[in-house]
Amino acid sequence: MAVKTYRLYGYRWVILALFAFINLTIQTLWICFAPITGPAAKFYGVSNLQIGLLAMLFMIVYVPLSIPVSWMIDTLGYRKAVGIGAALLGVFALLRGIFASSYPMVLLMTLGLAAAQPFLLNSVSTVAARWFPIEERATASGLAVVAGFIGIGIGQVTSPMLVLSYGIPAMQMIFGGFAVLSAVVFLLFNREAPPTPPCPPGLETRALMLDGLKSMLKMKDIWLLLGLFLIGMGVFNGISTWIEDILRPRGFSITQAGSLGGVLLLGGIIGAIVVPAFSDRLHKRKIFLLIGMALAVPGMLGLTFATDY
Repeated sequence: MAVKTYRLYGYRWVILALFAFINLTIQTLWICFAPITGPAAKFYGVSNLQIGLLAMLFMIVYVPLSIPVSWMIDTLGYRKAVGIGAALLGVFALLRGIFASSYPMVLLMTLGLAAAQPFLLNSVSTVAARWFPIEERATASGLAVVAGFIGIGIGQVTSPMLVLSYGIPAMQMIFGGFAVLSAVVFLLFNREAPPTPPCPPGLETRALMLDGLKSMLKMKDIWLLLGLFLIGMGVFNGISTWIEDILRPRGFSITQAGSLGGVLLLGGIIGAIVVPAFSDRLHKRKIFLLIGMALAVPGMLGLTFATDY
């Protein structure tokens, strides 16, 4: 009789929680200036565009670093590669808090934070594949995505409150301390992989980044999927980055702008929890992508033509 060489470990949920926490943190740091664009521009004596650059840097840096970082994740292993991202996160977030009164220093520290982001975002599938059985992987990935949405929501909602109560430098220091905590906890308790695979042989591995990329780019459906994500993520990132600038001419306060950003994220959180669970249960992917794109249209129209809070 064949010996069972795989099992599930309860510690997989600890790993997922650690990974979710650190992704939540990086997303909070990404978006925290978006709902306070006007006050931040006045505080630093710069333009709204220069404040928006603090968020756009994350997207700009992600593009050239994404593939090399994914290769590092495959080569160095999940724990070491994400550990690099965690260290960058903790160090540069704290420094951004310390030098929060200087726009050039804030911009420089934000560049360091942006370099940390690919190490975290690009590891979602690795975490799921290393620690979870195939029937739980979409759910695990969805929960990691939810954490990112929650982080964006925290940044959108709490940044205006912190600025109004304590000021911009204090807000940055608070978020810096939060980042150090998440980085230290991750580095202390994270593990590379369970002692034995979480599923039968043949299902626990995944394609290496470059080999997998070559194969994927030959598929027509992948190009269609990339196009959908290009549009969806572009719209989402654009609205999230410029939400206060979009709403300010209509008389919205920074608190209201942040709250609306939080509402925008609430839909994403619900979707990221519900959709992967149904996708796993029904073993369907395409239909859920189409439904998501269709539901985005009325939401975009509402935001475009809204005239009051």
